[in-house]
Amino acid sequence: MLKINIFRLFPRAVAAASLLAFVAACAQSQTATDEWPTVTSPVVQDPAMEARIAQIVAGMTLRQKIGQMTQADIRSITPDEVREHYIGSILNGGGAWPQGNKHATVKDWADLAGAYYRASMTTDMAVQIPVIWGTDAVHGHNNVFGATLFPHNIGLGAAHDPELVGRIAAETARQVRATGITWSFAPTVAVVQSPRWGRTYESYSSDPALVRDYAHAFVRGLQGDIAGPDAVMASVKHFIGDGGTHGGIDQGETRAPLADLIATHAPGYYGALEAGVQTVMVSYSSWTDSKAGASHGKMHGNRALITDVLKGRLGFDGLVVSDWNAIEQVDGCTKAHCPQAVNAGIDLFMVPDDWKAFIDNTVADVEDGAVPMSRIDDAVTRIIRVKMRSGLFEQSPVPAADRSGAIASDDGEALAREAVAKSLVLLKNRRPGLFPLPRDARILLVGRGADSVVAQLGGWSLTWQGDGTDDADFPQADDMLSALRKAVSDGGRVDFSVDAAGVDPRDYDVVIAVLSETPYAEMKGDIRLPGTLRHSDRYPQDLAVLKAVSGKGVPVVSILYSGRPVYANDLINRSDAFIAAWLPGTEATGIADVLFGDRDFTGRLPFDWPGAACPESSARPVLFARGHGLRAAETAKLRELPLDKVASCPMLDE
Repeated sequence: MLKINIFRLFPRAVAAASLLAFVAACAQSQTATDEWPTVTSPVVQDPAMEARIAQIVAGMTLRQKIGQMTQADIRSITPDEVREHYIGSILNGGGAWPQGNKHATVKDWADLAGAYYRASMTTDMAVQIPVIWGTDAVHGHNNVFGATLFPHNIGLGAAHDPELVGRIAAETARQVRATGITWSFAPTVAVVQSPRWGRTYESYSSDPALVRDYAHAFVRGLQGDIAGPDAVMASVKHFIGDGGTHGGIDQGETRAPLADLIATHAPGYYGALEAGVQTVMVSYSSWTDSKAGASHGKMHGNRALITDVLKGRLGFDGLVVSDWNAIEQVDGCTKAHCPQAVNAGIDLFMVPDDWKAFIDNTVADVEDGAVPMSRIDDAVTRIIRVKMRSGLFEQSPVPAADRSGAIASDDGEALAREAVAKSLVLLKNRRPGLFPLPRDARILLVGRGADSVVAQLGGWSLTWQGDGTDDADFPQADDMLSALRKAVSDGGRVDFSVDAAGVDPRDYDVVIAVLSETPYAEMKGDIRLPGTLRHSDRYPQDLAVLKAVSGKGVPVVSILYSGRPVYANDLINRSDAFIAAWLPGTEATGIADVLFGDRDFTGRLPFDWPGAACPESSARPVLFARGHGLRAAETAKLRELPLDKVASCPMLDE
């Protein structure tokens, strides 16, 4: 009889009760996997490649194998250290640039990529294994100075156009390859349930079917033929259920029965797997089966979902990567030590700063039996398989001289402009004939977002949170002011006042007010209870400027930059037309195209728009249902909306 000492599979700090619960969950998962669908990838294993991989793995030392399972941030590792420690992957986290220079050139990026690559190919290993660099290119190559930035996912979801998303992914791949990078941590396929979550704008829609279609299109566009010179490996994320986080709390708990996990939160993975995605990133979140009353803990330690479902039932044979320092959230783990996550099925570990300790600790875990060698060999096999499929073994990722230089292009800017136009959702229009605006109109432009590129971009725009930047960091971009001035003809004019102080709106034909959230990303962007979803609670200046210009007999067109649907009845009431523009990126010219009639309003809401400041506790939480959106010629005699004056929201049941 085979005897296994399960207590050696975990650190001493883990209680015996936790171990027994884990074993029970594993036993339960054997039947639960049958409830998941099956998925077929178009990328099939090549027997010759598999034999080559097996030969390489067999010739590696344990430390070389663990090095391949390690991913370090470029701020914490040098090319020489990549060579010395056999590192399998590097990444640039948000706000990491070559030499710490926010304005690093495309050549600077490519040179650094070349240095890491050459280091990985000059180790003392029997067979050299190239390093792979991952980056968060989530709306264009957004970490790189001069890149064209597309609308964030929520805006693309409003376009309801998978073909457009595929073209954007292909253009993003071109940008990424120009810098010598071959892996993007995208697309996010979260199906967000609460707009309180600060990552709502990373979600395409609350419609699982649309998310599935978009995931398929994005992966196909980004990966192309996988091994080609413009191909970039996709990473569908975050597995699984991150969009259901309770109360919209980042890295929190998803409470859903298994049937909902499968039907609501998994379709994006089906689409990505059917498109041949090669990497999957695991979620920070945890999952509680609310029907069974079973807590499954942090996803990074969930063997049942990572190994039994993803790799088993769904047949995924690529690599599974952890999120930034996420393993430390698994019970009993630290940033540098988590045998539970290794045994759960994670292959590549994003340990940005503590990578040396992670290597030492994981080597020790294998040597003392806490992690079986078979699990290590499986992980390394998957890592090498992805690298081989991507062509890294045959060609350097560093672009040839004729493929480097400026990262932006006329075609890319035109594509972004098209995407912006298609993403706009006209929520309200009570003036027949208001659109298109005449090009010789006298326009008063007001609002904090009107002359701000930064407000258009949101998070993950040169920096992680989208803060610490100004418009000078995006010299290629058009804000609303410059876009309108380019659009008007002789006889027309655009005057700007941030707050409309001392300006008489009656001197103009139309007022355009640009209202906006301040950029944010994960964690910092959460609107936590008891806070309301009322936009004016966080940005009272926007209501103030509308009060200054509305009711003067001049039509007011409000444009809202936001990463989520918000409660805005007070703003909508003071607007003749109200446009949800989401986070459009660098090309505000796409908004002008629609305002002046070069394109029609075609966007439709990807999420319900709240009709209450506390939609979780309201009897009528929806003002506009998902799918709502007017054409330019359509008007809606929207009644005066009631104002929900609640100051705070009740806490949810724990």
